[in-house]
Amino acid sequence: MHDLPHLSVTNGAMEGGAVNNIILLADSYKVTHHRQYPPGTTSIYSYFESRGGRFPYTVFFGLQYILKRWLQGPVLTKEMIQEAKELIKVHMRDRDDIFNEEGWNYILERHGGRLPIRVCAVPEGSVVPTKNVLFTVENTDPMVPWITNFFETIFVQVWYPLTVATNSRIQKQVLHHYLKETHENLDPLPFSLHDFGYRGSTSVESAALGGAAHLVNFQGTDTVAALSLLRKFYHCPMAGFSIPASEHSTITTWGQHGEVDACRNMLESFPEGIVACVSDSYDIWNCCEKIWGEELRDLIIKRGKTGGTLIVRPDSGDPPAVVLKCLEMLGKAFGVTTNKKGFKMLPPYLKVIQGDGISYRMIATILEHLKQHGWSAANVSFGSGGALLQKVNRDTQKCAYKCSHAVINGEGVDVFKQPVTDPGKTSKKGRLSLIHTADGSFSTVREDEADPKLNLLVPVFENGELLRDYTLEEIRKRAELNPQDIDVMKFLSENQA
Repeated sequence: MHDLPHLSVTNGAMEGGAVNNIILLADSYKVTHHRQYPPGTTSIYSYFESRGGRFPYTVFFGLQYILKRWLQGPVLTKEMIQEAKELIKVHMRDRDDIFNEEGWNYILERHGGRLPIRVCAVPEGSVVPTKNVLFTVENTDPMVPWITNFFETIFVQVWYPLTVATNSRIQKQVLHHYLKETHENLDPLPFSLHDFGYRGSTSVESAALGGAAHLVNFQGTDTVAALSLLRKFYHCPMAGFSIPASEHSTITTWGQHGEVDACRNMLESFPEGIVACVSDSYDIWNCCEKIWGEELRDLIIKRGKTGGTLIVRPDSGDPPAVVLKCLEMLGKAFGVTTNKKGFKMLPPYLKVIQGDGISYRMIATILEHLKQHGWSAANVSFGSGGALLQKVNRDTQKCAYKCSHAVINGEGVDVFKQPVTDPGKTSKKGRLSLIHTADGSFSTVREDEADPKLNLLVPVFENGELLRDYTLEEIRKRAELNPQDIDVMKFLSENQA
């Protein structure tokens, strides 16, 4: 085991568990790549895309966070270079001939610690079919062509917010479909899917990023970290909202015989507005029929007269069957009406939220089950945690960052990979543009084959300066559902896995 007695971490590498030295934002092998390009290389141009994957499109989101958090302004110091040099030497088995000290010193001295790269990207919130370029990166100083792909590691991490935003939007399409079929309006849609994923995330930062991506599409969340991220990096004072809600500990500490008192306490402690109460601590059916439907019925109705709403939350069992039975039991106790679409509605002061086992497929299964039994989708909202923020990875949308062009000895050279064992990994060639075609779809073409005015990739970052600073409000507008969207029910039926 090597130790690092000579390394100082007071200034850069690890503070409070977070890497703060930009030279350490790359995979280990990246520190050797400055020696591996052909002699005379002065420019490396790379692009990022979703090569396909689970969903047929992506909602582009999260690059601005990466640019602001890591790359904006003077981000390199002498101390960082020294620290990285010492760490890399030991990390590479005591070799001191690998670290690119000359290159990093050049950036510090010539550019004042600002990174000489240019990033062009599709505007955040754009909904783009897979297999299209989403952003490009190139060096702006011919002395440091290696820098383009040195930062591949941190750039590729946009896969996570992009994938969560896409996953969330697909669920929004499912909810939209069933509300249109079974309800008189789309008013419930912004709060139909609530983010329950904070505790299941791998870190506070991942929760913040994933939670922020969900808030591109919805306004309900319990992931507080996402609110802070969107306030700081996307100019949104308050991106999402929540309500008072119980958990099992706040019910079960009253004991099984005290469950009715625990439920009454929820209603009396929050006499106005919306409250949610977990109702399956012991017997969900008894809770719906006896506690809510009989013992506390008058109190629920009384709260309803002043605008109060109770949201009953089952948290176990088979979701379609449990949600339907809860609605049936609550409907029997409180009465139902029929909306203009011909579907049953609970009184406006009563709803159900299902927060266990929720994914885009489960939402569709539940709502189809309710529809078949005559219930409107407006009676139910959903909470999702693991399936929203965690059951995704870089291969969910097959995200990749590849070099497509270089300048070597003054000559432009198209660059690509074409593995014989996997044609799906064939990469694009040349400098790229993203354009709208005549039919309104997207197409990635060579830059020299497109009118520059039609290129949807816009400069967002150059030489340490942020050139575009998007707000969540405008991102949400771009990501809104529209008539050109895929048929989400056809997508579900054709993709059963």
